[in-house]
Amino acid sequence: MKIALIGYGKMGKEIEKVALERGHKIVSKIDINSSDSFNDEAFKSAEVAIEFTTPASAYNNYMKCFENNIPVVSGTTGWLDKLNDIKKRCDSEGQTFFYASNFSVGVNIFFEINRQLARIMSKMEDYDVTMEEIHHTQKLDAPSGTAITLAEDIIGAIDRKTKWVNEPAKNEEELSIISKREGMVPGIHTVKYDSEVDEIVIHHSAKSRKGFALGAVLAAEFTQNNKGFLGMKDLLKF
Repeated sequence: MKIALIGYGKMGKEIEKVALERGHKIVSKIDINSSDSFNDEAFKSAEVAIEFTTPASAYNNYMKCFENNIPVVSGTTGWLDKLNDIKKRCDSEGQTFFYASNFSVGVNIFFEINRQLARIMSKMEDYDVTMEEIHHTQKLDAPSGTAITLAEDIIGAIDRKTKWVNEPAKNEEELSIISKREGMVPGIHTVKYDSEVDEIVIHHSAKSRKGFALGAVLAAEFTQNNKGFLGMKDLLKF
């Protein structure tokens, strides 16, 4: 495939490495210093764009891709207030957009375990649930998109939790997410159910960026034969 990379930081470089290993071609690399490249023929020749940038720039990047009917794979978080507009464009304009708060196959297995555990624990009122996430100091948003996904799946299953907060909970209806930014940690997420007699913990710790990069490239390959608004549930067939 001909791939355009939008965002050429550490993640973009890791995606490039994985994509080349899998036989793909990088036809365009766009970062904050080369935004004019959206007008280049090289960018317009791309069969898919993989976008990892910032919440402030993500939506405009998607629009540039849609103007050229280029499918988008994005892992940028923090912009989801515009998600419904993206879904509408996929429906009305025939655009293709693959979004994941986390592209790691392992994390998406973790998401599925979290959903199933939350359904079980919905009936176990003696247990309170809390979350913690740890990322590198360069991560701009908190809580992480991954943590928000985990939290919203818990809230969807457990009626006694109605919203998440990025601080210690002040009442029983709040699901506490504690966010920490330390060193160069790729990503650690922990969900804990605690009672007077025991605790149940599920935990995922990323060892490097390669797992995220591989998932993003697999998602790009998936857009060759699948259209519309897509996600990791579609790719992994959960």
